[in-house]
Amino acid sequence: MPPIVHALLAGASALLLTAAADVPVPAAAPVVKIASGSLRGQSRDGVTAFKGIPFAAPPVGPLRWRAPQPAARWAGVRDARAYGPDCMQLPFPSDAAPLGTAPAEDCLYANVWRPAGAARKLPVMVWIYGGGFVNGGASPPTYAGAALAKQGIMVVSFNYRIGRFGAFGHPQLTAADADRGQLANYGYMDQIAALRWVQGNIAAFGGDPANVTIIGESAGGMSVHALVTSPLTKGLFQRAVVQSGGNAASGGKTLATAEAAGVAFAQARGIQPDDPQALAKLRALTGAQVVDGLNLASMGQAGGSYSGPVADGRIAVDARAAYEADRFAHVPVMIGATSDDIGGADGYMITGARDVADLLVRKNVPVFYYRFDYVAGSVRTPATKGASHASDIPFFFDTAAIKYGAQTTAADLAAGRTASGYLVNFVKTGNANGAGLPTWADHASAGHPMLTLTAAGGASLAPAPAIATTK
Repeated sequence: MPPIVHALLAGASALLLTAAADVPVPAAAPVVKIASGSLRGQSRDGVTAFKGIPFAAPPVGPLRWRAPQPAARWAGVRDARAYGPDCMQLPFPSDAAPLGTAPAEDCLYANVWRPAGAARKLPVMVWIYGGGFVNGGASPPTYAGAALAKQGIMVVSFNYRIGRFGAFGHPQLTAADADRGQLANYGYMDQIAALRWVQGNIAAFGGDPANVTIIGESAGGMSVHALVTSPLTKGLFQRAVVQSGGNAASGGKTLATAEAAGVAFAQARGIQPDDPQALAKLRALTGAQVVDGLNLASMGQAGGSYSGPVADGRIAVDARAAYEADRFAHVPVMIGATSDDIGGADGYMITGARDVADLLVRKNVPVFYYRFDYVAGSVRTPATKGASHASDIPFFFDTAAIKYGAQTTAADLAAGRTASGYLVNFVKTGNANGAGLPTWADHASAGHPMLTLTAAGGASLAPAPAIATTK
């Protein structure tokens, strides 16, 4: 990213935060007091929202490549009506969920939606975005939780560090933090910190910390696999939803992989491995220099200078191996993929979802297995093979009208009611079934059934089709 673009993004982020602080707030706006201070949100159309809530300290300066630290307390009432910045990255034009804020390193913020005037102890859904671990954020309009909140749940989203900010290793980092065991997987550390924040604070908003469902798509789905198998997440959630999360294998990436990538990146910046000031020089780089053009569109050109998350053995393990060894949280799981997902009918996402669903059934875990086949009317053509990767999100969030605007069809809305209905039921009780929806049998039932969210916008249940398996 050219320096002038970085400066413009930083300036826009600062202007956004300043403007949010200076906008007059109605005296009747809802106020909630949490551990770090009081927040003033906004109620609209039957939903109360609080946005831009710090769940950890800004991971900048000496806190770059450190585990998330506690958020500072504030005096008075903090305005919580606007998203905080998404985490530092280089956006790309073809992103299916464009960001709603300018990226910045100061990005560890959470957002909460709840039904206005609802009783306390609401079921809580925590959303983890995708983006290949190099793009994504909580601010895209289709990720807003208002429509789901109207169905009687609380929705939480948050940002986690991505790219080289979220996954990074270097021998000097290992030497500095080895005693803490907090290495390489900073994005996963942010996710765990956000879930701990939920445990400590969600009751103040009316949510039930003993009834939490984590859900993620793509890299977010992979993150759910990591969280379900992490040694550090006991008691932080009671259910899990994996959307297009692959087969849960780490690919053999370890801390050594992250260290090698970090050394390669540093050398490309003229910082040698034996330089005693290597870590200080790396932390002195601008955010744009750390991004160094990395995004989903350019990942193939990163060479060995970016590792992505790794199985470090403490924060994250090889999730596939942990499932097979029965070392994971035995919580009900909803899992699936889209019908034309990455790799096609026998590709990584579809095959991985079926493979993990079968594995979890063998471990006596309740599993609701699905395939999403609906394509919005405005983008469907005679050449359409099925639902593409990530195209299911606006329907599970019931935000198709936001995604497709004036081109939204009645069938789009019906598909959203069906998909979001199953999701909300699962969040509430761990069982996806409910009034007005076709019965969805557990994958352990005869024939190992799969629910198809159909091309017509409804749902049907049938034995899961035979596909290739992965190991």
